[in-house]
Amino acid sequence: MPRSKAMLLALEACQGEQLAARELADIAAGDPFLCLRVLREAENRRVQRLGHETTTPLAAVMQIGTDTFRKLLLNSQETDETNIGLASCEASAYLARHLALRWGSARADISPDEVAMAALLSELGELLLWLFAHELPEAAQAALHSGRASRSAQAQLDTCGFRFKDLTLKCATIWHLPSLLTQLIRGVDNPRANLSRLCVDTARHLASGGPDDPALPSDIAEAKHIIPGASLEWLAEQLPGLDATQVANIALKAGDLLDPTHH
Repeated sequence: MPRSKAMLLALEACQGEQLAARELADIAAGDPFLCLRVLREAENRRVQRLGHETTTPLAAVMQIGTDTFRKLLLNSQETDETNIGLASCEASAYLARHLALRWGSARADISPDEVAMAALLSELGELLLWLFAHELPEAAQAALHSGRASRSAQAQLDTCGFRFKDLTLKCATIWHLPSLLTQLIRGVDNPRANLSRLCVDTARHLASGGPDDPALPSDIAEAKHIIPGASLEWLAEQLPGLDATQVANIALKAGDLLDPTHH
């Protein structure tokens, strides 16, 4: 995304070119396209050295080195931010990463950054379609908004013949992304993968329907199952852009779903 180059140049203007790996990793962690490029480069180098899988933005930056990161970023072609569909999908991916970091920390996850990286890359298939075949996600959106399909995945199957998430997983296989990240992106079989999937779903609901999206209370109720130690109110508070009344309303409806008698 164009902002990534701007962030790098702004940091260098303040601090010079000797930036810490953590600062560069933070730039990559906020940009799914850049994160993917850095991860692929890191994994190519890891295979040659037979090291551990690269599963966080910081590990990826440290694997390739700060100089290589800088060259890779500055030499990369920028995406078109005027593409509304792409910008919306990318914003949803960024939001999913935010939720994964917040909810993952409450779950005392061994590495919230891994879950967050998986959440950031989970929309990769749709992002690529918005770049190279925008008519496909546009057709799926039209089917969803017209009521011909009630869910995004069904709209994608009906109009395109495949789920966009399946394209993400296919790319992960072709590009030999780390098996742990692929498992988390797939979103089943264990609490960490379920949390990654839930963050992606919740971000999509919030981006498409706003704070009144009827799926949000169900998302918060599911988050409570995955993170039993967190309150419904705290889980809802992690959704950005909501005021206190909206948070309370979502938490109340989530409580009704969990226990209709809890009033």
